Amino acid sequence: MLSLPTQTYHHYHQLHHLLYSPPKTSLHSPLFSHPPPSLSLLPTLSLPASLRIQSLNVSSYTTHPTHFLLSDSESISNVLKIAIIGFGNYGQYLAKTLVSQGHTVLAYSRSDQHNETAKKLGVSFYADPHDLCEEHPEIILLCTSIISTKQVLISLPLQRLKRNTLFVDVLSVKEYAKDFLVETLPDDFDILCTHPMFGPQSAKNSWIGHYFVYEKVRVGDEESRVSRCENFLDVFVREGCEMVEMSCAEHDFYAAGSQVMTHTVGRVLEMLELESTPINTKGYEALLDLVENTSGDSFDLYYGLFMYNKSALEILERLDLCFEELKKQLFGSLHEVVREQLFESPERGLSYAGNGAAIDVLFRSEGALRPQEYQARSSGRVDDSTKLKIAIVGFGNFGQFLAKPMVRHGHTVLAYSRTNYSDVAREMGVSFFSNADDLFEEHPEVILLCTSILSTEKVLKSLPLQRLKRSTLFVDVLSVKEFPRNLFLQNLLPDFDILCTHPMFGPESGKNGWNDLAFVFDKVRIGCDETRVSRCDGFLDIFAREGCRMVEMSCAEHDWHAAGSQFITHTIGRVLEKLGLKSTPIDTKGYETLLKLVENTAGDSFDLYYGLFMYNVNAMEQLQRLDLAFESLKKQLIGRLHGVLRKQLFENTEKFPVPRKHPVVPKLSQTSLEGVVVQSN
Repeated sequence: MLSLPTQTYHHYHQLHHLLYSPPKTSLHSPLFSHPPPSLSLLPTLSLPASLRIQSLNVSSYTTHPTHFLLSDSESISNVLKIAIIGFGNYGQYLAKTLVSQGHTVLAYSRSDQHNETAKKLGVSFYADPHDLCEEHPEIILLCTSIISTKQVLISLPLQRLKRNTLFVDVLSVKEYAKDFLVETLPDDFDILCTHPMFGPQSAKNSWIGHYFVYEKVRVGDEESRVSRCENFLDVFVREGCEMVEMSCAEHDFYAAGSQVMTHTVGRVLEMLELESTPINTKGYEALLDLVENTSGDSFDLYYGLFMYNKSALEILERLDLCFEELKKQLFGSLHEVVREQLFESPERGLSYAGNGAAIDVLFRSEGALRPQEYQARSSGRVDDSTKLKIAIVGFGNFGQFLAKPMVRHGHTVLAYSRTNYSDVAREMGVSFFSNADDLFEEHPEVILLCTSILSTEKVLKSLPLQRLKRSTLFVDVLSVKEFPRNLFLQNLLPDFDILCTHPMFGPESGKNGWNDLAFVFDKVRIGCDETRVSRCDGFLDIFAREGCRMVEMSCAEHDWHAAGSQFITHTIGRVLEKLGLKSTPIDTKGYETLLKLVENTAGDSFDLYYGLFMYNVNAMEQLQRLDLAFESLKKQLIGRLHGVLRKQLFENTEKFPVPRKHPVVPKLSQTSLEGVVVQSN
């Protein structure tokens, strides 16, 4: 990405230090694995050695036992009078549950526009905090933003409250909240710092299984005060929350690696204006969900997470370095290819290279096919007349993965690979050949290329095509489609049929079945003879019968969609993999999405990812857009920091500018489609 120079990050640190200067701690990180040597410029995040983590395993979680769950008859004596300060979206969200459980809820907000909403919810609304405090609520629940909470607390008429009132915050940062509550509130008041790690979007259907983190910072010894605190916590126990008691310092340490990371990735992707495609992968759908879950949050919330968590800046720097490292890998590999073509094989010239190198004339699809759902011809077992003899060239993990259902459906499967997989093939019921001539003399009806993107051209040109029947069907399963289409058209005689396909799943994402997983195909060149048409349909039926979502579209359209979905998904997954993200005791649903994404992409080789970049003409543009989006987000944060500091230095004479909610990032152009109209579901 357009990385900030060292001096800019130094300035960044100075601004952050001036506004929030936490104590230094020793370094040792369970959150991240050791970064690669090239990323050792930054220390890994660290948790203070003196902290005792109570929730590292299930047995050490401090969780409310079942006897805290009260029956209906018992709950009457435990009704609380709770005053919500800050009755915006989140305050209203919590109020619904509090009212539904029978508690008395009061509310105050600087904006009186919430008065009608409060009435509908059964909440008493107060426009004056003095009036509210004179009602002597047992609990003051602060639901204001991170940035405004301290100022709001200072403005409250604390003298009108009972001296043992319990103050509770629900901020996403905890050390900052704990410090200003302890500093601002007299010793008589009780303090409970909490973080419901969910919101109106992520827990719109239920709170079950979502984490509720809390620390009893200061709770009096009297039975009534202890009971009041437990009764408040029981609100969340009853809704099915996972209750985790940990210190505010522990929370912020874990949250820097999970919550800050999740919101950062979500905001970067939001700027790209990603859209659903007809060929979404599960990983891409997870990213779309992540954007949806984070886009509803204000920039103030994200800025607060960054500003008031002392580990957040380090997270941003590491993410930046990992992205730079990934780009260096891509461009380094690209440089090697070009250098080899220029200096080691000058007689070859430059062949199709997708991005960066010279490109020969491309055979584009004449027009984009409207995505169509392909239906299996029959739901019954394949009969003898429709059984195919399929030769798999490249019998590695993916070739073996595809062979299993083919054998199960009764097709004859042959295999060839440079590596000896004869034992594996024998166990699967596949005939293995170590010589391509021997394989092709068996006259397979279908040649299925399961080689890597980078090796496909070399393998194709090495095959003894003269030993095949002239009408043989060639099929590829590469993750890019225009490249193999052009390669087939340039190197196969017109007698051969061509079917370009992309099973948009693999051994990891398809390990539990292929049902509803996308299978994209383009009948590039199929003879008109009934037997050739039937053979093509018979091959497609293998995937249709497995439950795949069959989508017919041109190779050009596939690559345009894939650049915005598959390439972005793999890029984000590989950047996060370099960070060495680990699960925490308080993972949010969004962070779990990122961990799953890393798991699904980490098993793929770098060659696969490099192939997605190298052989998709749209990939470079998407990488540049991702670059611009991250750069824009960093500028927003730096601009806000600078604005806050300037306001402090010049006695509030200048108001810092509010950043645009949706910075402009150029959309992916459709020039590569050359006038093709893109259809999307």
